[in-house]
Amino acid sequence: MEWLEWFTIDKTMSAVRCILILTIGLPLLLILSRVVSKFVEKHYTPQSAMVVRQVLFYTGLLFLIIIELSQMGFKITALLGAAGVAGMAIGFAAQTSLSNLISGIFLIFEKPFEVGDAITVGDTTGTILSIDLLSVKLRQFDNKFVRIPNESLIKGQVTNITRFPIRRYDINVSVAYKEDIKRVMEVLQDIADKNPCCLDEPEPLVIFTGFGDSGLQILFAIWFLKTDFLKLRNSIMTEIKNRFDQEGIEIPFPHQSIYTGSATRPFPIQIVDNQIIDSRLPQPG
Repeated sequence: MEWLEWFTIDKTMSAVRCILILTIGLPLLLILSRVVSKFVEKHYTPQSAMVVRQVLFYTGLLFLIIIELSQMGFKITALLGAAGVAGMAIGFAAQTSLSNLISGIFLIFEKPFEVGDAITVGDTTGTILSIDLLSVKLRQFDNKFVRIPNESLIKGQVTNITRFPIRRYDINVSVAYKEDIKRVMEVLQDIADKNPCCLDEPEPLVIFTGFGDSGLQILFAIWFLKTDFLKLRNSIMTEIKNRFDQEGIEIPFPHQSIYTGSATRPFPIQIVDNQIIDSRLPQPG
């Protein structure tokens, strides 16, 4: 009976210690991970803070689990050995996850983008919500959530739209062949000078790029702050159309010319009952 009472007391004390470890250890682990994360975010980057918080929390949680198992009477050495064998088996079975994990570490140290940046990956464009060890989470501009594995980001091309404070917006303008190209370029330059979203430095570019199928091609390139993109895009396109209408500058539409030979003559056309008829074609009875 004494042995049974001692055994019961010992098990009760172990259970109490387990509860105390969880009750005290888990809140302390959460507080510690948040404090360290805020410190890292203040001195480094938000994604570094996010990764540090996750690594610290899960590492501490693993230690708490080991201590709990030890209090419950399990042999830690045997458990670690089994965990090593299981880890190798899981590693072979989860090679993709391991590749994403390694890619995530490279992304964290290379820093091609940060939380809050807008990036384009393939056909997907969005704002970065988080950079984790296995994937990057994006929110598209239409409020869709996208998860991209880190391995895809390492292997593919990633365009960081908001990495630099200023950007250039290129507009391909086409005008009719009858227009004075110098006058058109002066009008475009004046539009850029009067738009408050266009930067004076670097100065706007107005370049005659060539002869198109239907008109003269001009590159109109203007610099702006990345936060003014939508405002600039809406205003500058409207101003070009309104100003060209005021100046009588024609924006051509695609058209084709028909050539019938070296000695081209006008087509014989006659109007019958408000219908245009080519007299060369056979007419209905």
